[in-house]
Amino acid sequence: MEPIRYVESVGGYSIAYQVVGDGPLDIVFVHGWVCSFQPGWEWPALASFYTRLSNMGRLILFDKRGTGLSDRVWGIASLEERMDDVRAVMDAAAVERAAVVGVSEGGPMCALFAATHPDRTRALVTMGSYARRNWAPDYTIGRRTEQDGWLRPTAEQWGEYAARRFLAERAPSIAEDAEAIEWYTSYLVRGASPSAVAAITDMNEEIDVRPVLPTVRVPTLVLHREHEYLREASEYMGARLPGARVVAVPGVDHLPWEGDQKAVLDQIELFLGGVNGAPPTNGGMVLTTVLEADLPASEGALLDSVLSRFRGRALDAPPGKVRAGFDGPARAVRCATALADNVPALRAGIHTGECELRDGMLSGSALAVATYLASTAQPGEVLATSTVQDLVAGSGIEFDERGSLGELRLFSVLR
Repeated sequence: MEPIRYVESVGGYSIAYQVVGDGPLDIVFVHGWVCSFQPGWEWPALASFYTRLSNMGRLILFDKRGTGLSDRVWGIASLEERMDDVRAVMDAAAVERAAVVGVSEGGPMCALFAATHPDRTRALVTMGSYARRNWAPDYTIGRRTEQDGWLRPTAEQWGEYAARRFLAERAPSIAEDAEAIEWYTSYLVRGASPSAVAAITDMNEEIDVRPVLPTVRVPTLVLHREHEYLREASEYMGARLPGARVVAVPGVDHLPWEGDQKAVLDQIELFLGGVNGAPPTNGGMVLTTVLEADLPASEGALLDSVLSRFRGRALDAPPGKVRAGFDGPARAVRCATALADNVPALRAGIHTGECELRDGMLSGSALAVATYLASTAQPGEVLATSTVQDLVAGSGIEFDERGSLGELRLFSVLR
């Protein structure tokens, strides 16, 4: 067994990870929900799944913050923070570019990572995944809250009851197997506590990366089982990822290591074999969160300090304006509110979208929208789009709706 290592991620959280296998291709595997990598080696189906992946390249496994062997968190971990964990693990494992492979809830985070960090993403693979989990008027294939009540278990329910519900929905082929029920009971309990499960479920129900999907410009494979419970959501996701190869493999199990895992792994191996060694394909485009605000030149020291704190990158801007790019929307919002706390008359706009950055000059939709929002905001107000609101789910940032701009809803950040 390869050693379990730890790396400190953003916020000081320790993230557990393991590197298995070798080869020219790095594969970062992102579990969904409360699944933890270390106990998986005890279960033959999952152990063989890991082993086959490690034969395709160097496999990097990790537990996201709040689960398994990684540090617990207060409240909810956002997609942005989960991306921080992936980047920290990649840095610690000396991974320059990787194929990011996400199962279920791991898929939307991987898609966001691929769009935000195309320079570090060789390929994207999703399995039984989705862009949005919950039902909405414009997303009628989503889950209803009442369908997932068991995902907020009481202390008494978090054990065999939850394992039975989990298998009935996500691995029906083994749902009545006594050995499977016993092992998955232990597996889930070791993954998270009941309160942590409820917090993760709250965050998952807020996930909506639909606006991000068209900006993913890396080779993409979207997999699901023909009769699994998230098939329609996965098909929806695949149809909106540019150039994605969408494959339905026979079976009913949502968990890709249960049932006929060979069919799943054969598709992954075929796909990754075609992208190994390929150069980046994003053409200089990247998903960026852009902040624009009015700021007197005399506040240069404040700007430098706040940008450094929130990892913003200063961009060329007209006199009396500030423009900055961020690799996460929550950091952009917090940067804007920090500036507004010190400059009460500041007006700011924030949008996340696809941009091109060349020699410090930014162009693209995100800049145009952020500029418009900054021009229409009231003094002391930070305006953001619905794209930003969707992507900061779990961050604790609150908004008040302020109208619309085309298909985008506009929100004022509450301070």
